[in-house]
Amino acid sequence: MMLDRVDYAALCEARVRDPQSLRRALAERQRRPFVGDDGNLLILAADHTARGMIAVGDDPLAVADRYTLLNNLIRGLSVPGVDGVMASADILEELAWLGALEGRITVGTINRGGIKGADWELDDRITAYDPDHLGEAGVDAGKVLLRIEFTDPGVAQTIEMCAAVVTSLADQGIPVMVEPLPYLKDAQGRAYLDTRDEELIRAVAIASGLGSSSAYTWLKIPATARIAEVAAATTMPILLLGGDPGAGWQAVVEGWAQAMHEPNVRGLIPGRTLLYPHDGDVEGIVRTAVDIVHGEIGNSATTKDT
Repeated sequence: MMLDRVDYAALCEARVRDPQSLRRALAERQRRPFVGDDGNLLILAADHTARGMIAVGDDPLAVADRYTLLNNLIRGLSVPGVDGVMASADILEELAWLGALEGRITVGTINRGGIKGADWELDDRITAYDPDHLGEAGVDAGKVLLRIEFTDPGVAQTIEMCAAVVTSLADQGIPVMVEPLPYLKDAQGRAYLDTRDEELIRAVAIASGLGSSSAYTWLKIPATARIAEVAAATTMPILLLGGDPGAGWQAVVEGWAQAMHEPNVRGLIPGRTLLYPHDGDVEGIVRTAVDIVHGEIGNSATTKDT
């Protein structure tokens, strides 16, 4: 399924003539239970633009064109077995207005203030959904990014903010996906991902203890080679992210399949891996992800110890 240019133009016109129609479309869409019978989820991640992440591979502006992003999301959502989308309000409202979120889960991203490359990147504040408006908008779950680095004072504020979000959403009975990632700084003070599994395990442990209740907390983490040890650091359900794998996309997919054998790994929440594949075949790679999450691999992971 492709996004008709006429519908895209009508969406742009609606922002001028009937802006409330975007909020209505999201709030009044057909809802569904958060998880289905197998307890697994496949969510398309599309919140990158809200903190200035618009590159894929060698193309620095790959995600910048909004028609292409919405078109790729609609193509992905058209594949049976895709459960929903994670995004900021602009994208969720646009997809809802276009009718693409009927019977789909919506996950609202919360802290996008850590603009990629900024001096204050790790002081990652709420600039998208806040917990109260997320519930009022009819969004099914929230997501916070928690990057942990031991020299930046902004991280302490981010941890405190994430804990408050977890508590607030738990009080409302709304699931929250926490993405804990260890970070380091280079000689110029720029933040970059720490790929050591030991540090990811520590970040998972920290994230698991956030808030006044952990009842509604899910975690969103990379699929590392030592995923069994990482997953063993928590009982919380885990969704695996994808990142920007470039030519290494096949290894990422194989890592997903292996990780699904861990009892608390409950699915995937990739973005650019599925929305901007190397060959342009969005539907093809999304079908592969559906098979991993809801097919034989995912089902065997869910039932292997029962």
